[in-house]
Amino acid sequence: MKFLSNLLALIAISISFNTLAAFEDCKDLFPAQQIPTTPQAGRDLCFDSFAVYYSPQDKKPIYTVEKLNKEQLSAQRPRRSNQFYEEARLPFSERALLSDYRGSGYDRGHNAPAEDMSNERSMSQSFSLANMMPQARQNNQGIWAKNVEEPTRAYVKRADGDVYVFTGSIGNGGSIGRGQVTIPTYLYKLVYDPHKNTAWGYWIENANEARMSAPISYQELTQKTGIDFHLPVDGSANKPPLLSTEPIKTKTQKPLLGGWYPVFFDEYVPSKLNDVISNIKSGKVASIQIQYDQNEGLANQIATQIESQTNLKVSPIHSSPPESSAVTYERKRVTLIIHSK
Repeated sequence: MKFLSNLLALIAISISFNTLAAFEDCKDLFPAQQIPTTPQAGRDLCFDSFAVYYSPQDKKPIYTVEKLNKEQLSAQRPRRSNQFYEEARLPFSERALLSDYRGSGYDRGHNAPAEDMSNERSMSQSFSLANMMPQARQNNQGIWAKNVEEPTRAYVKRADGDVYVFTGSIGNGGSIGRGQVTIPTYLYKLVYDPHKNTAWGYWIENANEARMSAPISYQELTQKTGIDFHLPVDGSANKPPLLSTEPIKTKTQKPLLGGWYPVFFDEYVPSKLNDVISNIKSGKVASIQIQYDQNEGLANQIATQIESQTNLKVSPIHSSPPESSAVTYERKRVTLIIHSK
């Protein structure tokens, strides 16, 4: 009887997650607005330039999706922020924490790469821990960056029209941190060009000594991941097609979707805080969550000033307590996670 109760509870949780996985605010990021089908239960998170299907159990993405084109990637790139933060939209028990990665020996590996982002806000959003996976350090900075991410961007810059890119990881090689963030054993990237109706996948072991292999077919990737991405392509296609020689053109950046974005304070900066308060007063902000590690004084100072000048109520959250006195990381940083209207 107890087994049956537990089974029903798991089914209910799965149904709840899958019901939420509608990506209602960012369906246009998916090919033909078709959401992939996967047996894994997760939560959907929309960002301005990418979307994440997130595993509360593994505390990393099941997959991310981006819609890229040559205009986006050929525009002037924003400065890389390198400021990681915890995802405020997730219940605390489901979040990966900054402290989980401290001293783990693993990089916080982007799924949707920072280098793909075409504006400062998207760049900041890409450093959400909901977009990260524990990745072997030399893998992240070597073979993955140079032999997977860079060739993908090079293809997009020469392609006709939009190219869709899915990134994710599978397997269980243990975990890191008190939150037990799962270490994946394999990483993948799926590239789909609807203009040429072709798709191929990169499949890499999550190891420092990983070796590059030839791209695999869409059909093989779906078999390995258990995910149906609903792409109308020939399953035997397994390599990038010939690139277009059309000159690269530029166009204006599409409007931002709204949603959640971070603002960081390593110290009290009146002008930066005044900008936040001005946005609140003009009705652009729905809510704010303040995260801090060690610097409670700065967090309270910011919260007090916001509440004294606006009608918004904010409560600082001690989001990522340090694990040892020797760790320095982002411990002095205060992060405002702003939910815009």
